[in-house]
Amino acid sequence: MSHQFQKHYTRDEARALLPQLRQWLEQLNETRAEVEKVDRRIHGLMTSGNDMGGELVNRSVKLLGEIRALFQEFQNREIFIKDLDRGLIDFPALIGGREVFLCWEKDEDDIEFWHDIDSGFAGREPIQ
Repeated sequence: MSHQFQKHYTRDEARALLPQLRQWLEQLNETRAEVEKVDRRIHGLMTSGNDMGGELVNRSVKLLGEIRALFQEFQNREIFIKDLDRGLIDFPALIGGREVFLCWEKDEDDIEFWHDIDSGFAGREPIQ
């Protein structure tokens, strides 16, 4: 049976990553907020006809690089961010030989739900 994903997580493996994932999600949200702030300043300067200021542009590029590096951490592990604001994450897993996602939201203390690859968050079911 062919699978879509190379990596499949057990509940314990996914669980072990939660502290790190919480940290990365927090960094992503903080950095994203900072990018928006810098972009607003750049936009404001451009609108008023001022020189954009290389420092601001460099800051924006550096922040975007940090965001890309954080996304890469998830990608390298085949962990999927489904909703960054909510911190909604999917881990490929096998349940009864079937490929599914273990599903976790950053406010949850543990990984307690899974769903079919096609059904998404709405189809979440408790792990037995």
